[in-house]
Amino acid sequence: MNESREYLTSADTSGLRQMLQPTVFWRIAEDIPKRLTWMLMALSIIVPFVFWWLLSNSGWVEPLFLPTPAQVWEAIHNLWVSGDLPKDIGFSLFRVLSGFLFAAIISIPLGILMGTFPSIRALMEPIIGIVRYMPAPAFIPLLILYFGLGEMPKIILIFIGTLFFNTLMVMDSVKFVPKELIETTYTLGGQRLQVLLQVILPFTLPKIIDACRVNMAASWNLVIVSELVAATEGLGRRISVAQRFLKTDQIFAGLIVIGLIGLAIDLLFRLLLRVSCKWAAE
Repeated sequence: MNESREYLTSADTSGLRQMLQPTVFWRIAEDIPKRLTWMLMALSIIVPFVFWWLLSNSGWVEPLFLPTPAQVWEAIHNLWVSGDLPKDIGFSLFRVLSGFLFAAIISIPLGILMGTFPSIRALMEPIIGIVRYMPAPAFIPLLILYFGLGEMPKIILIFIGTLFFNTLMVMDSVKFVPKELIETTYTLGGQRLQVLLQVILPFTLPKIIDACRVNMAASWNLVIVSELVAATEGLGRRISVAQRFLKTDQIFAGLIVIGLIGLAIDLLFRLLLRVSCKWAAE
């Protein structure tokens, strides 16, 4: 009798566990099948596109406010054939990459030093904490006043908007380096420079790449803002001109191109992470 009760109890418990076990979709901190991953990624693009197509072709919204996907594709094609779109992409890419590169050259070493040495952090963190709360677009009038309407104010704007956030994100990544690694290096006879270059830098490199990947999106936002205000070329300028002449299809075309370029840059950062930090990507 007792054996049968125990059997029933164990059977009920196992059944309850099976009922409470989460499906593949809702598993926490576990990988999902590759097939499901690709399906979900495809849905994230297909569903908004289908909704856009249905709404724009339903007649509920005037084409002036919501052009159809076919009209937007035609606008992209026409801008590309005319040579305007390649030129705008080239100018915007040049400004973003220039400003971001200058910011990365300063912010990565500075962030590592601030995270490693409390003295440097105490010296630099207060002023960085103040300036980073100043909106970068608010510097546009001063930059135009100091440097005119050329390329320099746009590049400096991206530099200002990226530098401080990237510095603090790199600094925070250094704080998570286990002290045991540093102490072990000293115990084995390592010097301060070896700790910095052979322990701290390799440990934080994946997080540094992630920080740059996140802040690249901020750089794209800033270049569009700067081109909306003062530029003769660029994707932001193209959107501004299209808005002035009520060419909504070109506005959508510019936004889609900006998104696709941003996605391509993001994938390049992911590839860099896989190639340079294979242990972190696995």
